[in-house]
Order: sequence, then C-alpha cells, then structure tokens
Amino acid sequence: MSYCLNPTCSHPENLATSRRCQSCGSQLLLNNRYQVVKPLGQGGFGATFLAQDQGLPGEPSCVIKQLRPSATAPHVLQMARELFEREARTLGKIGTHPQIPRLLDYFEAQQQFYLVQEYIGGATLQQEVQRNGSFTEAGVKQFLSEILPLLQYIHDQKVIHRDIKPANLIRRTQDSRMVLIDFGAVKNQVTQGFPGQSEQTALTAYAIGTPGFAPPEQMAMRPVFASDVYALGVTCIYLLSGKTPKDIEYNPSTGEMIWEPLVQVSDHLASVLRKMLEVSVRNRYKSAQEVLRGLEMEPYLDSLAKGLLVKSDGSVKEQTHNRMADSAILSNNPASNPNNLGVANVAAAIRARRAKSSESLGLQHRGTRSGVVMAKPTMMESNNSNNSLNQNPKVVRKLSTQDLLTAYVKGRRDFALHNLKMLNLQGADLSGTNFHSAQLQKTNLQGANLHDSDFGRASLNEANLRDANLSKAYFSNADLEGADLRGADLSYAYLSNANLRGANLCGANLTGAKITDEQLVVAKTNWMTVRPNGKRGLL
Repeated sequence: MSYCLNPTCSHPENLATSRRCQSCGSQLLLNNRYQVVKPLGQGGFGATFLAQDQGLPGEPSCVIKQLRPSATAPHVLQMARELFEREARTLGKIGTHPQIPRLLDYFEAQQQFYLVQEYIGGATLQQEVQRNGSFTEAGVKQFLSEILPLLQYIHDQKVIHRDIKPANLIRRTQDSRMVLIDFGAVKNQVTQGFPGQSEQTALTAYAIGTPGFAPPEQMAMRPVFASDVYALGVTCIYLLSGKTPKDIEYNPSTGEMIWEPLVQVSDHLASVLRKMLEVSVRNRYKSAQEVLRGLEMEPYLDSLAKGLLVKSDGSVKEQTHNRMADSAILSNNPASNPNNLGVANVAAAIRARRAKSSESLGLQHRGTRSGVVMAKPTMMESNNSNNSLNQNPKVVRKLSTQDLLTAYVKGRRDFALHNLKMLNLQGADLSGTNFHSAQLQKTNLQGANLHDSDFGRASLNEANLRDANLSKAYFSNADLEGADLRGADLSYAYLSNANLRGANLCGANLTGAKITDEQLVVAKTNWMTVRPNGKRGLL
C-alpha cells in the first residue's frame, strides 16, 4: 500500500504501484524517495508513518514524522521551521547512541516538515503491560538500570526529553534493549502565536508533555533535567501497577501521587521512587546519576561488606574479621542509611581500613576512574606487566555471560582482572563498569552500552565493539589490535597509548577523543570516520 500524506485527503490509502493519490491527486513518493506504507500514530502536532526508503538497496523501513503547523501565518510557519530545525539538530547530536533512533533525513515540502528516522521494531512498554501484566520489582530495577545511563547521556548533551512515558519506550526486538523515542519539538503542537511574543514565550508555550507524567514545573513551562526523572518515576509506577496517572489518586493538599498502596516493593526501592516523585524539584533527585547512586547503594554496600572488590589470601578467620569490621562501619555510619546519599563516605571508610590492613601484605591500593578499589601488583609483577600489553596481572576468575549480567543488574560494577574472553554481551548495558586489566579477547560487545567504562590495560584483541557506545570510556594502554569498532561512539574517549594496530574505526565517532595521528595511522579509517576535531574523513 502507498499512503497519502495530505492532511485533508479523505481516502489516503492507495495501491503500492500508484504514483499519485487517486483521491486528492497528491504525489505519493515523498521527496522522490520515501514511499509511505501506513500511519503509526497521530495527534494534534501531526503524524508518524512507516515508510520504505527507495533510495537505498533493499528499500529498508524508516519512520517519517510529519509536523503540521496549525496555522499558515508567516510567523507561525517560521516558528515551526525553527522548531523543526532545532529538533533535527538535537537528533543529529544525540542520535549516535545505540538506544536512540538515528536521524536519517529531514526536509520541508509544501509547508509541511518531515523528519526521517531509523525504524525500531518492537513493542512499547505500554503494550508489554497491556499484554503481559505489570512488572515485578526485579523487572523495574532492570528497566531502570537500562534507561538511567541513557537518560544521563541525554542530559549530558543539554537535552531534556520532556515526554518520557511507557508509550515512548520500545523494547527493540533484535536485542531486547530499551530505546527512547520522540524527542523535542516535533512532538509538540505549534499553535497560533503573536508577532510580539518573545522567543522564549513562543518556544516554551507548547512544551508541556503528557499530563500526569510531566511534573508541576514542566506544566508551568519551566522544565529542568529533574523533570525527566519525575516522568521516569511515574513510568515505574505504571509498570508496577498497570495504572496510568489518571487512574491514581492524588493528595489534594500536596499534589503527590498516592501510589504506595498500589505496589509491592522493598523499602529500598520505595524510598528511591519516593524521591523520584517528589513534587518539589528541591527535594527530588536532580539527575539520573543520583538515581543510579540511590539504586546501587544497597547492593554496593553489600558488595563492600562481603569483600567482593579486594580479597586477600588470608584465613577464613581473617576474612570473617574483615567483613565484621566492614559491617561495623556500615552500622555506625549514618551514611549507610538508604535514605542518605553518603555512600562515598562509607566506601571511603571501608577502603581506608582495608588499605591499612593490606600494607602488611605488600599491597598498594589506588582508585580507578569509576571509584572502585583494586589491588596494585607488586614491583616485580609491575615490571613484568610492562613488558607487553598482553601480560596482565593474574586474572581473578572466569565469568560466564549470565554471571556477569546478573552481577551487573544486582549493582556490581567491578570486573577488573577477570577473564571475560569470547563472552556474548551483544547489546548489554554495562555503562560505568570497571574492566581494568580484564581479558576480553574476541568478546562480542556489539551495540553494548559501555559509556564511561574503564578498559585501562585491558586486552580487547579482535573484540567486536561494532556500534557500541564507548563515549567517555577509558582505554589507556589497552590492547585493541584487530578490534572491530565500526560505527562505535568513541566521543571523548581516552585512548592514550592504546594499541590500535589493525583496529577497524570505519564510521566511528572520535569527536573529542584523546588519540594521536600516529595511533590512527595504524588503524583502519574511512571517509565516514569522525575525527577528534569533529570532521569526517581520512588523515
């Protein structure tokens, strides 16, 4: 079928072979390239359609978003054009993330504005709940562990989504990863304005979002990053209860949603959700990173107490004594209360005690970029390890794919010195993880989210990192020889002294990355490679 995009067409459905609409006569091939197949959604702002790109081999599917201004006055069209261009710039800037649909094209035709994006096949979270019922607490924690690093990435780009809700979150069929859709101005209706309005008034009067999911400050047209945190909290309540905001009662005095009687969750998760859903911005989590810290506090403190990060070869009695000492620190320190945010102080206290006790074993400790403590090799081991990038310190243990993913979901972020060779971690969310000196040869990390992770001195020979999110990742002295980094996002990554011989960087984004021309000479690049200065092309 070929679908007509004329908003006034009374019979938009046509045969696939038709060149013009048989009802209104409009040309059906949009921009001489896109054949619209069917509508996907419609609202006051315009409509979304499934289309096929006939300009590419195989005619792949794509999504066409049509912005329809509600008036044709020159100043309204100019406003719509500015909003449209702003949306395109936003998507162009953040669309390299594996959990955001890529912007493929944008153009204006007959006073209508069009964005063409990557098609994401899968079901929305709203559809999942409608089909399968509400989520368990573990399911919501897993969801948050996937979406919060993405939200932090978006906020780092100075972008507020403003419409986070179950209908805008799709679980992609091919890898089961959460994808966030519908950014910025395209989802908002451009209404009749006045020529004398300031730009701020004109550009914020429509930016309200979805009632019930949007917090008060956003409804008052003053959205902040914490507004997205609130909307994410409401989304969690929907996942746990199956009820939309309009079906949940509110406290008339405070405006707070009365959600707690509707869900059964642990005190820890309830405290996190309460802070996400604070009506006052002052009392709410200010960022996605703060929510992650709140969620990780319980398992992180538990992992500290159990000695997961640094273990000696001492007796069982000595290890038991260490755990008791850790527990004493936790119980006597008010920061160990999940309602407080003093986890760094507690961790520091435990690290200090362990550092002191390990001096007798000839160990020195240092902090990694992610704040995780690991043992530094002795001088002899250090000298030996400097002879080759492949000669890492002794690996602690071999982990299976399921063991690693389960540990990550439970809050563990330290896999330094581990043997992770040939694991299949395609599409996994492992952001902010410590892989320092780990063995990852031939490991499949295609499409994985590894934002801000530490791969210092890690062995990644022939690893599959294609289309992975490696923004702000740390690769100092890592061995990436023969690694597949095609299409990877390496923006602002630290690659100083990394071995890139034979690494495939075709189409990779190296904007702002710490890397030398000498390193790039021995790697494979092409005209699609984005160099550290932000420009595409070869050396």
